[in-house]
Amino acid sequence: MKLPAQTETMVWSAVAGAVILSIVGFSFGGWQTSKQSLSLGDARANQAVAKAIAPVCAEMFKRDSNYKNNLSELKKVDDWSRSTFIEKVGWGKMPGGAALDSDTGKACATLLLPS
Repeated sequence: MKLPAQTETMVWSAVAGAVILSIVGFSFGGWQTSKQSLSLGDARANQAVAKAIAPVCAEMFKRDSNYKNNLSELKKVDDWSRSTFIEKVGWGKMPGGAALDSDTGKACATLLLPS
């Protein structure tokens, strides 16, 4: 069986088109691999959990017997280390749950000290 003379050109053109389409799709088209999608999903889930737990954290902070002193200490702490301050004391830690993460600490500090 003899193939037409243009067959090789058409095959190489199709391969080049597929490569260009892949490059454009992943670079500019918003295509993602499954690993990228999973990490994006994890990040959004962490943000949702932080947003849900932050009001509990702020309420526990306010109900602390040493509220006024803690609030003045929180105001003295730099913005970037406020979540660490809140994490150390444990406000917002759910019973039986793991330690607070930095996203929850930041959200809690934002509720306590709005800009």
